[in-house]
Amino acid sequence: MERKIRVLVAKPGLDGHDRGAKVVARALRDAGFEVIYTGIRRTPSEIAETALQEDVDVVGVSILSGAHLELTPAIVEELRKRGLEPNRDVILMIGGIIPRDDVEKLKELGFSGIFGPGTPLETIISFIKDNASRLKKGS
Repeated sequence: MERKIRVLVAKPGLDGHDRGAKVVARALRDAGFEVIYTGIRRTPSEIAETALQEDVDVVGVSILSGAHLELTPAIVEELRKRGLEPNRDVILMIGGIIPRDDVEKLKELGFSGIFGPGTPLETIISFIKDNASRLKKGS
């Protein structure tokens, strides 16, 4: 039996708006992924530790507060402290209000999936299916 793709859906920072994250988490679960949802107001350290402990393939963060350029470098740093390298050990994706000017900065950090409001759920599902297979550990 093939191992299911494991996806962590996280809400870092003080952003308490989690409806979108819950919708995405449910759609991913319905698509056959194993989903771990952190709940709101998680620190970068908590997110990285959960990713490690749950042996996830994908870390998806939802940020609507505009603090993505403050929070994402800390998340990547905490993942690396735990030996999880973006695009080798875990696929990173982000959803939320992401200005066009910030997309390249997020890609440089290792976020290969960047999704704004209104992204079709099938697009996110396809992204995960297409990218999880390239991980060192496989799916």
